[in-house]
Amino acid sequence: MSLLNNGNTQEQKVRLSISRRLTMIVLSGVILTAFMALMNGYQRSMDEAQKQLDIQLMSMANVLIATPVRHWPEQSDLFAQLWQQKSLVYSANLLKNQSISALESPGFKTQNISGTRLRTCVLHAGDKRLMVAEPIHKRFMLSESLILSAMTPLVFAMPLLAIFIAWYIRKALRPLTTLSNELKERQANDFKKLEIVSEDAEVAPVIERLNSLFAKVEKAYLRERYFASDAAHELKTPISSLKINLHNLSDDIQHPSLPAIQQGIEQLNHIVEQMLTLARTEPDRWRTNFQPIDVMALSQNVVAQLYDRIEQKHIQISLDAQQYWLKGCEFTLHTLFINLLGNAVKYTPNEGNVRLSITCVNGKIVWMIEDSGPGMDDTEIARIFDRFYRVGGDKHPSGEKGAGLGMAIVQQIAEIYGASVSFGRSQLGGLQVQVEFPKEHTCE
Repeated sequence: MSLLNNGNTQEQKVRLSISRRLTMIVLSGVILTAFMALMNGYQRSMDEAQKQLDIQLMSMANVLIATPVRHWPEQSDLFAQLWQQKSLVYSANLLKNQSISALESPGFKTQNISGTRLRTCVLHAGDKRLMVAEPIHKRFMLSESLILSAMTPLVFAMPLLAIFIAWYIRKALRPLTTLSNELKERQANDFKKLEIVSEDAEVAPVIERLNSLFAKVEKAYLRERYFASDAAHELKTPISSLKINLHNLSDDIQHPSLPAIQQGIEQLNHIVEQMLTLARTEPDRWRTNFQPIDVMALSQNVVAQLYDRIEQKHIQISLDAQQYWLKGCEFTLHTLFINLLGNAVKYTPNEGNVRLSITCVNGKIVWMIEDSGPGMDDTEIARIFDRFYRVGGDKHPSGEKGAGLGMAIVQQIAEIYGASVSFGRSQLGGLQVQVEFPKEHTCE
């Protein structure tokens, strides 16, 4: 169960560009509108073309019926029949056995004649009955060629229109993109005023509000950053004076309350030291001082430093490690390890077990400590990094005193290295704490 670097462990949500979405929406609307306009224009053009071709067919019929047959033009694609006094006078590309009844009704029709779909025009003049026709497919080919020639420029203009729309939207949203890029590149402790200038009614108020918020957050950040260190520093002198005076007093007066007072002063001094350590481990302060550190040797030094407490509780401690080098700062790593090992020793009962191991998995150094203490449940682990939080408070079954700042320091140091801290049940029965350092801090 990992409680650190949630931004790294959670799945990254896919962020969609406003520019891209807006471009797609506008282009979809334009394309849909253009398509509907093309379809409507196509239908209207077809209808208009049919009307014009009908007029042309009627004109041809008027010319033919007024012209003697011997003067009719010889055209292989002419579909015509001329009847006079109920006798067939002329027939071209039409069945000669067709009944004159088909020519009784003047006007236009679409019908199948001689196995061909035709548009016919019947005209009466005295005792003459004339049918002139033309194939439907010929009409459609002619109409479509005219319509397509008129609409082709619009179709080819669509890509250019799409490019223009995308460019214009991108240009219109450029102030937002610039603002986003500047905020993305900023460090967490950079509260300087934004230098972006925008006249857009939507962006300018955002920049002004952000600059106002930066100023307020900077003041709060500086108050929080320096308060703990200043307060702890100012408290060290009176605490030292109290310890000296109490020591001198204990030489002259023997009172049952003196040990409790001494213990209280020691606890207060421990809290002050932890507050100072917390103030000294700001991430940006230490990253510039990294150098190769022997993790195994540093861990051995930490064990040696706490060995008196380990021996006092008769704890069996083991170290399973190989020599691995880590790019880091000795002070911060020492503070990290001693807080975690100190907690394990503190909450492990007398004659218990503590096991420390250092491994390298997939290029990542893993520092892990396990104990045989009471362990922690999920609710307690969820609050483990809260400042001044202690499991059970001062009523913890172990009876150990503490400031509740150790794990907050661990979290802050882990952030310096981009490391993850996870918790679980130890094989020894207590708590297992695992610190995994990223590959970029591992020295080959």
